[in-house]
Amino acid sequence: MATARIAAEYVYTLDCDQPIRNGYVEYDTEDGRILAVGKCAEDEEVLKGALMPGFVNSHCHIELSHLHKKFRKGTGMAGFIDQINELRDWAGAEVKAVLVKEWMDKMWSEGVSAMADISNDDSSFRVKKAHPMYTRTFLEVFGSEPEMCEGVMADVTALKQTADEVGIDAAPTPHSCYTMSPQLLSASAAAGLQEGWLSYHSQETQEEEDLLLTGSGAMYENRKRSGMSTPPVTGESSLKYFLTRLAAAANPPYDQHILLVHNVCLQQDDINAAKEVMKNVYWAICPLSNIFIHNALPPVELMRRNGLNITVGTDSLSSNDDLDMVKEIFCIHDNFKDVPMNEILTWACLNGARFLLKEAELGSLTPDKRPGIVLVENIDADGCFTADSRSRRII
Repeated sequence: MATARIAAEYVYTLDCDQPIRNGYVEYDTEDGRILAVGKCAEDEEVLKGALMPGFVNSHCHIELSHLHKKFRKGTGMAGFIDQINELRDWAGAEVKAVLVKEWMDKMWSEGVSAMADISNDDSSFRVKKAHPMYTRTFLEVFGSEPEMCEGVMADVTALKQTADEVGIDAAPTPHSCYTMSPQLLSASAAAGLQEGWLSYHSQETQEEEDLLLTGSGAMYENRKRSGMSTPPVTGESSLKYFLTRLAAAANPPYDQHILLVHNVCLQQDDINAAKEVMKNVYWAICPLSNIFIHNALPPVELMRRNGLNITVGTDSLSSNDDLDMVKEIFCIHDNFKDVPMNEILTWACLNGARFLLKEAELGSLTPDKRPGIVLVENIDADGCFTADSRSRRII
């Protein structure tokens, strides 16, 4: 066995509450297994920066990488959807696959060890299968008209068969309340629950909430202008509507791993309702995407007070200038300064691994794990990320 040792000003193991100041990590250079971590001797030289486990990007749409730098910012969700409809099909499968690999390679080199990714087609499947980054793929379903349900479910069933044949982990999942008929939302949720997984865009914008609460607002007008059906006006939040459609798919409680993504409009009664029936629920935040589309952020302090299992994602290159987890982490730190860096990194590494059921291997610098080792440079004197922080994979 060949071994190596690396030391830095800070080591975030994430299996304890505080980083190690002037710490080291010993590892197997052949398979990346962590052998030991600890505090350096006083005379040992250390690298400037912080060591930590590989990141887990808990929400991405890697197949949309061909949309990089093509979208206007600040349009709101209705305007964003118009841009998606106009631009998403400009590239063919070969071009998309090339760009998928380029961006996955970039994420890997910057320290992302695993990803929960959304797919609407199979253009990324073979790249994922061959890549060292672990990916769980969510086969996302759309369809606003009730009569579309049977055909859409047949299509996603065929896509799941393709994913199985390629050899990647995948499950059907509904997109969100505003792109789906009630029938399709329940049918696709049932298919995902049967596989044990869901990843659902939840409460991303106030436009989404207005659609369900009052049948009004920019999203409502956008759907009507396009000749599309809208979900029923319930007078309640979009998350509570989702819970109703889940109950139509399968009786609660739900032990499956469920990821609620964005959560910008989350309120206390939504949290109470979700926790009552979802026993393995995780809450992804994608701050730079939320700023890109409508200059808003999720209620992080509310989420912390409720002890939610928060994870971090980048979303896609249609709503983000990069797929850089360091930039997401700095954005959280910069906007929520009371949150310790160790806690934010737990969200970005360990909680993502837990959602993916990969905690035994990923998420912390714990002996016998193989999470990857990442060095983040240009940190401040307290070990926190700065606007200039950059990451690189050590192993």
